[in-house]
Amino acid sequence: MDEDSQAKPLVKLLRGAGHDVKTINEICLNGEPDSVVLDYAKKENRVLFTHNCRDFQTLHSENPNHPGILAVYKNDDYSQDMSRGDIVKAIANLEATNICLVNEFIPLNPWNY
Repeated sequence: MDEDSQAKPLVKLLRGAGHDVKTINEICLNGEPDSVVLDYAKKENRVLFTHNCRDFQTLHSENPNHPGILAVYKNDDYSQDMSRGDIVKAIANLEATNICLVNEFIPLNPWNY
């Protein structure tokens, strides 16, 4: 989980749903550039989760060879943002389709239904 996404309640919910989650703090990459974070995900063959959509979409465009990036866009109206539970549900909905995440940048917002 990217630095901007590692809120303890979200991490707890994702782990409770059976996801193997590692946070930036746990792997001692806090404060490192996004490119370093994505390189770590590549080396460890881990899908990266972020709210930092613009920067990771740019990195994806520059080199789309990675295990996958799941992104959550925030709205101008905070009341429209996905809740932590919505994020867990969106990931479950995405998983249910068996879509391959490798080399993909996938916004989770449309998967919240």
